[in-house]
Amino acid sequence: MTRRPLRFGLSLVPDCADPLIRTAQDADRFGLDLLGIRDEPYRRGTADALTVLASALAVTSRIRVLPAVACLPLRPPAVLAKAIATMDRFSGGRAELGLGAGASAAGAEAFGGPFRYGASAAGALEEAVQVVRLQWSGQGGLAFGGAHYRCAAPQAGPAPRRHIPVWLGTDGPRGLDLTGRVADGWLARSGRVPPKRLADARRRIDDAAARAGRDPADVRRGYVLEGSIARESRGFLHGPPRQWVHELTELAVGHGVDTFLFAGAPEHLAPFALEIVPSVREQAARERSAAPAAG
Repeated sequence: MTRRPLRFGLSLVPDCADPLIRTAQDADRFGLDLLGIRDEPYRRGTADALTVLASALAVTSRIRVLPAVACLPLRPPAVLAKAIATMDRFSGGRAELGLGAGASAAGAEAFGGPFRYGASAAGALEEAVQVVRLQWSGQGGLAFGGAHYRCAAPQAGPAPRRHIPVWLGTDGPRGLDLTGRVADGWLARSGRVPPKRLADARRRIDDAAARAGRDPADVRRGYVLEGSIARESRGFLHGPPRQWVHELTELAVGHGVDTFLFAGAPEHLAPFALEIVPSVREQAARERSAAPAAG
C-alpha cells in the first residue's frame, strides 16, 4: 500500500449562509489543504457551487478547491472544464475537479437535466472525463462524438498551465472500475462507503488500474467524513477528538486513505484542523514507520 503524504480539508454544503466564505477563510488560515463544495443544484436554498469556489479562491491564499463533486447531468463537461481551468489559472494553480454522475437522477431531471441511471450514468461519466481532458489538452482541431456528448471544439481553452487532478465520486462497480482506469483520485462519502466496504472498493480500483496499465498508486484515495465531534461516542465518526484520531489513523494506515475532507458542523472546524489533524499525522507516521511497506 502506497504511503502518500496525508492531506486534510473541508467539505461544505453551499447553503447561502453568510459564514460560508468565512469558513473557507478559516480552513485556509488553519492550514488545511483542500476545500470541497457539494454540488447539488436541484436542492432548494443552495448557492451555485462553482461561484462559491471562485469566491473562496479570491479571499484565500493557499488552500486548493474542488467541486466535491460536480453534478454532471447539470454541468456540460466542456463548459465545466473551462470554468475549472479558468479558476486554476487565476489562482496560481489551486483548482481541482471532482466529478460525479449525479447523486439524484430524479433531482437532476426535475432541474432540466437528462435522467441517467446505471450504465447510462457511468457511460456519460466516462465520456465527460474524455471531454474535459480534450478541453485541457491545448491541441487544435479536436472533436469528440460520443453517445452522450458531442463537441466540435473541445480545445476552446484556456489550457491549464499544469495537470489538473480529476477526482471521481463513485461507489458502484462500474464507477469504481472507471476510477481505476482514468481518474487521478477517488472521493468517497463515509455515509455511502463505510469502512467495511473500503477494502473491496480499493481492490476494485487497484485491479482496474492494473488492467489499464496504470500504477494503482497513481490514484489518490479521498474520504468525506460525514460525522460530528462530540463529548460522547455515538458510533463511527461521531465522538470526541481522541476517537476521531484513532479512526482516521486506521483509515490512513489500514485502508490507504490519503485525503480527508471534514463534513461536520463548521463550528467544529477548529478542533478538527488544530487538534485532530496534527494528531492523525503524528500517529499515522509513527504506525507507518513501525510497519513494513506493502505493495
